[in-house]
Amino acid sequence: MKSSRRVLFLIVFAQFLCTSLWFAGNGVMADLSAAFGLPAAAMGYLTSVVQLGFISGTLVFALLSFADRFSPSKVFMISALLGALVNVGIIWEGNQLGSLLALRFFTGFFLAGIYPVGMKIAADYFEKGLGVSLGYLVGALVLGTAFPHLLKELSTDYSWQAVILTTSGLASFGGVLLFLGVPDGPFRKAGQKVNIQDFQRVFANKEFRAAALGYFGHMWELYAFWAFVPFFIERFNNYWPDLGFPVSLLSCLVIGLGGLACIISGYLGKALSNKGVAKGALLLSGICCLLFPTVFYEAHPVAFLVFLLVWGMLVIADSPLFSSLVAKNAPAEIKGTALTLVNCIGFAISILSIELLNALSTDNSSIYFFLLLAIGPFLGFTFLQFQRK
Repeated sequence: MKSSRRVLFLIVFAQFLCTSLWFAGNGVMADLSAAFGLPAAAMGYLTSVVQLGFISGTLVFALLSFADRFSPSKVFMISALLGALVNVGIIWEGNQLGSLLALRFFTGFFLAGIYPVGMKIAADYFEKGLGVSLGYLVGALVLGTAFPHLLKELSTDYSWQAVILTTSGLASFGGVLLFLGVPDGPFRKAGQKVNIQDFQRVFANKEFRAAALGYFGHMWELYAFWAFVPFFIERFNNYWPDLGFPVSLLSCLVIGLGGLACIISGYLGKALSNKGVAKGALLLSGICCLLFPTVFYEAHPVAFLVFLLVWGMLVIADSPLFSSLVAKNAPAEIKGTALTLVNCIGFAISILSIELLNALSTDNSSIYFFLLLAIGPFLGFTFLQFQRK
C-alpha cells in the first residue's frame, strides 16, 4: 500500500511539474505581446499551435508505439527534458511570431510524451481503481495548466522570463524524478511491433468507441474554455469597469479548481460508474455553456465568478473517467498506443473550437458566440446515452 501510494504521488507530482509547460505562454501572453509586438489574435494562434504540436507528437508516438515498445518512464523523462529546452527558447530577444509559433509547436510535440505516457504508466501500476488514480493524474495536469497563471500573479517583482525559466526548470526536475523513482509497472505488457491495424481494432470495440466519442465531445469544450478564461475575465472587467478583477489570479483559480473536480469524479466513478458520472459532468458542463451569456450580462459580479468556478470544475471532471474507460477497453499490449491515439484525435478537435472562437472573438459587441462550446458536451453526452447495447 505504501509503495503504491509512493508511486502514485511521484507520477502525479511529475505530471504536475511537466505539464506546466502547456500554458506557460498563455500565462505571460500580455508580456509576450508587448515584448515582440504580437497581433491581437496571437493568443489563439499560440494556444492552437501547442495543440497542433501535441497532435503531431501523439500521432508519431502512436504510429511508432513508443509508450508500448520502450520504457514509458524513459520516454517521459526524455520528452520532459526536450520540452523544457524548447520552452526556454521563448525568452530569446530575437523572437518573432513565426519563431514563437515554432517553439510552442515543439513544446506541444514533446508534451505528447508526457501526458498520455503518464496515464500509461499509471495504468501499468493500477489495474484496479484506475479511475481514482487517473483522477489524481488529470488533476495534476489541471494544476500544471493553471500554474503559469499563478506564477505570473506572484511574479510582480520578477520578469516574465523568470516564469518561463521556472516552468522549464520544474519540468526538467519532474522528468528526472519520475524516471528515477518509477520503474516499469507490474501490469506493463510490452508491444512487439507497430501494427496499423491496431488502430482499427481498438475502435471496433463498442465500449472503447463510445468512450472515445464522448471524450471527443468533451475536448471540443475543454481547451477552448481554458484558453479563453483570461479573455472572459478581461471582458467582464470592461463590462464592469469599477471592479478590476485580477485576471491571472482568477484564471488560476478557475482552471485550478478543476484538479479537485478530477479527484472527486474519480472517487464518484468508483462508487457509482465511470460512464454515468462522465455523462452527468458532460450534461452539466453543456448547460453552463448555454447559461454563460445570460450570467455574463445579467448576474451579479460575485455570481458570475462563482459560475466560472463551477464551470471550471465541471468542464474537466469527466476527463479522467474517459481515460479510464479508454484504458480499460484497450488491449494491454497497445494500451499506451490507444491512449495516445485518442488524445491525438481529441486535441485535433480542440484546435477547431479554439480557432473558431478566436476568429469570432474579434467582435467586441457580445460574447454569445461562446454558445458554440455547447456543441461538444451535448454530442458527447448523446454518444454515451444512446450507445447501442
